[in-house]
Parts: sequence; structure tokens; C-alpha cells
Amino acid sequence: MTTQYSKNRVSSFHTPRDYWLWQSGFWTFVSINSFVILTLWYGPYGQSHLWHIVLQAIVGFILSVPLYWTFMRIWDRSIRYRLVVGSVVVFIVSFIWTLARVQIFISLTGETEEWEQLGGWHFASIFIYFCWTGLFHGLRYYELLQTEHVIMLQAESDAREEQLKRMKAQSVARDAQLKMLRYQLNPHFLCNTLNAINSLVEDNETQKAQNMTVQLSKFLRHSLDNNPDTKITLEQEVKALNLYLEIEKTRFEDRLQLDFNIEPQATLALVPSLLLQPIIENSMKHAIAKSETGGTISLYATAKNHRLALQLSDSGSGAKTANTKLHSSTGRGVGLRNTDERLKALYHDNYSVNIRLLPSGGLETTIDIPLEFHSKQSKHIQTKDETTA
Repeated sequence: MTTQYSKNRVSSFHTPRDYWLWQSGFWTFVSINSFVILTLWYGPYGQSHLWHIVLQAIVGFILSVPLYWTFMRIWDRSIRYRLVVGSVVVFIVSFIWTLARVQIFISLTGETEEWEQLGGWHFASIFIYFCWTGLFHGLRYYELLQTEHVIMLQAESDAREEQLKRMKAQSVARDAQLKMLRYQLNPHFLCNTLNAINSLVEDNETQKAQNMTVQLSKFLRHSLDNNPDTKITLEQEVKALNLYLEIEKTRFEDRLQLDFNIEPQATLALVPSLLLQPIIENSMKHAIAKSETGGTISLYATAKNHRLALQLSDSGSGAKTANTKLHSSTGRGVGLRNTDERLKALYHDNYSVNIRLLPSGGLETTIDIPLEFHSKQSKHIQTKDETTA
């Protein structure tokens, strides 16, 4: 499409219609100026003088045709070659036109002494044909410039379209990756919960089994209703986390203690949906479940310097462990690796996940991500901060 359009733009300069238009305009302009500047200026004139102006324009028009084709044929040659050949052709054509002009003038008026002024006639002819040459090159370069401009705009449009396609493909790939990570976590949690429900049924704790089934249904519904790349407020994330923890409380009862401390401003910050659940699940599996007395899971959230810091920790199982590698293929590394990959897909390099082993044997995970709010919440917080200041 671009190539075809460009060819049309280049060839439009020498289509018959365009060629006859600008040629006719040029020689009409020459005729009018010849009549006003020369014929009227130098005295009385008759019908023969008017016919001379018309006929010399026609001859000049005809002689400019071979000049035009000469310039077109040498257009792709070097500048020096075009300058030399073009000048020679202009002098030859202008000289032929001079002879024709003088002969026509003598034939119409009978004034034979005009041959004595041949030099002046030739000088005027050279000047007119050089003007014609300048007009030719001006129009030619203008057409080429317009063509290049159209090609450039089309190239930019194609580049933008290609970029949009690439961004769309990257977005689809990222969504697929996030959903894969989500679906990788959910079966693990679901398997543990179903085993717990089965244990309650075997122990004839029917009411607890029913409660856990309802809680599991609520949690799974929330998980399915939220896309893995959707960002929700930390307050909503904690509510979703509580749906999961209600299930675990049914299993562990008083053995599970929670210590949540979230700054008011941090509650409105945006975080990826179900970001905390796999980390808490790791703590449940490797700390609370393995400790005879249970334990405590802590969550601290602070918003400062345009960053949101989330610190999750557990009290450990009572046994020292060195399994703190984020990308370990066993133990706690599975859930943490998924969390890290989700954050990388959403924030690229603008995040951090730090893990350290506590003296108690528990694990502390600190997540640092950009502090983001919904647009309305952001304006409200900014106004509140200005009022406080």
C-alpha cells in the first residue's frame, strides 16, 4: 500500500494533466509580462505585435518539451553531470527559440533590423529558459519532498501499529503467565483444605466440616472473581486473606494467632490480588502446622516515600531451618517463587522481595512495591496531606 501510493506521488509530476497545466501557466505568465513590460512600454503596437507574443509562446512551449525530457532522463545522474548537460541544452534551446522569435517578428512586422539585436533577444531567451528550468526543479523537488513525507508518515504509522501489536502480545503473554501462577497455587491450597475437611468428617466433626466447606466456597469464589493481574486495595486484600484464615482457624483453632498492624494510609494502597495468601499458606504449612503449640502470623504494612512495604513473618515451628532461598525447588521456596514471578510480571524491576531467618526459626518476608492508589483516592490523600501540612 505504501509503495503503490509512493509511486503515484512520484509519477504525478509528469502525468499529462499536471505537465500541461504548469507548462501552460508558465508560458501564459511569460506572454502577459512580455506584453505589459515590452509591448506597452516601447510604444505603439498593432495586431502583429500581439500575434508575435502568442506565436513565440507557442514555439517556446514546444521547444520546452525536449528540454523537459532531457532533464527527466538525466535526473538520476550526478549533480555535476546534470549541471553541465542541462546548461548546454538550455543554451541550445534558447538559441533556437531566439531565431524563431526574431523570424516570426520580422515576418509579421517587416522590420529586418531586428537581426542586429540578436544578442539582446538571445539574452532574454536564456533568462526565460533558466526560469523555466528553475520552475521545473522546484516542482520536481517539491513532489519528491511530499513523497518522502508521506512515506515517513506511513512508516511511523506502521511502526506504531507494530508496537501496539507487540504490546498487546506482551500483555496477553503476561496475563497467561499470571493466570498460570495463580492456577499453580490454588490446587495446592485446595488439596490441603479438602484433606482437612476429610479429616473432620472422619472425626465426626460434621459442623466444622460444613463451616470449612462454606468458607472454602467463599474463598474460591473471591479467587475466581479477581483476575491475577488485578490490583485491589490492601484493605480488600486483607479481607480476602481473612477468608483463607477463617478456614485455617477452623483447622487449628486457638493454635493460630494473628498480629496485623496496617497504617491507615497503607490500607488504601493497591496490591496485586491474592498476593499475601501463598506466603501465609507457607507459614501455615511450615510453621503453625509443625508446631505443637501453634504460633503467630504477623503482618505489618507501611506507606512511606512513595513505596509500600509489606512485612510478613511467622513464629516458626520451633526447629531451626536453613531453607530460606527464594528460588528453592522445595519447602517454602515454591510459594515464594510464584510470588516473586507475579511481582516481576507486574512491576518488572521496580520491586524487591527480601527474606531472612528469624532467631525463633520463623521466616520474615518483606515486599517493597510502588505506592499506588486509585485516582480518586490519590486526590483525596493528597488533599488530606496538604491540609495537615
